[in-house]
Amino acid sequence: MLIVDAHLDLAYNAVAGRPVHLPARSQKPDEDGIPTVGLPDLVAGGVRLICATIFCEPQGPAKKGYRNPAEAHAAALGQLQWYQSQQDAGSLRIVKDFDEFDPQAAVTQAILLLEGAEALSDETDVRRFFEAGLRIVGLTWKEGTRYAGGNSRPGPLTPDGIELVKLLDRYGIVHDISHLAERAFNDLLEATRGPVIASHSNCRAIVPGERQISDGMIRAIAARGGVIGINFFDRFLIPPSENRPRRATLADVTNHIRHICDLTGSAEHVGLGTDMDGGLGREQIPVEIQTSADLPRVADALASAGFSDADIAAIMGGNWARFFRRNLPLSLAN
Repeated sequence: MLIVDAHLDLAYNAVAGRPVHLPARSQKPDEDGIPTVGLPDLVAGGVRLICATIFCEPQGPAKKGYRNPAEAHAAALGQLQWYQSQQDAGSLRIVKDFDEFDPQAAVTQAILLLEGAEALSDETDVRRFFEAGLRIVGLTWKEGTRYAGGNSRPGPLTPDGIELVKLLDRYGIVHDISHLAERAFNDLLEATRGPVIASHSNCRAIVPGERQISDGMIRAIAARGGVIGINFFDRFLIPPSENRPRRATLADVTNHIRHICDLTGSAEHVGLGTDMDGGLGREQIPVEIQTSADLPRVADALASAGFSDADIAAIMGGNWARFFRRNLPLSLAN
């Protein structure tokens, strides 16, 4: 069975010092907790394809980060270079066109995703990253950028954001809406007919809050043929009233998956986007999962919940594969 994880922050963690080339069990706990993702874990779990992020964190009260677009650009290049170094070493392969994807490959393959577009200022930047393999862009992280409001700082798509969307569309780059404010999300749908996904977002109907996506947003993504990746962070899985008394389980993952299937009328628009290395550790993901090597257990949970074999195969990876087969750019824009 093909397994796809549509959101992992490998380069961000590697550049910060986490040895993600090693199995997670060989990595030492750090400020984010017990590591859960290493390149060997992905291979061991049969995770053949991931969306590997370039995530440039803005400076905050307790975090160092970029302070302006030039610093964001430099940080993005550093993470891109890490992915390229892993490809040169034979431990990861960057997929630019879906025809290049080999489900039998001995290494995990990666589609590059820019989480927060502050690193892009003009077409020269877009072309450079596109040529290196960038195929998905989210305009903002939670606080928002000069391009769009974020889930922690609501606002619209800005005039600069509308121009960037047009530029990304010329390259056929996929839009990731996971951290967009709902107003910016609606503006994006008006500004583009291009492909849209939520790489790592859960259901607001189950866990209230702007970080999750509303039923209307879910239906809109499905109407565009998009896919929603379920995030494994416990605070995004468990209803607030239950959050502290217990750990998240794969039954919580299944609840979000079922809600999307019920809303959209099929299992065609949901997959995995675990983000389980995104500033969290083992104690903050479903209790049945210790590393990415355990992701096949999601299929067992879906089977126990009554999903058909065909729907399980679609959710575990088939939906993402179908989406990328249809939408990955085949060549540079003219």
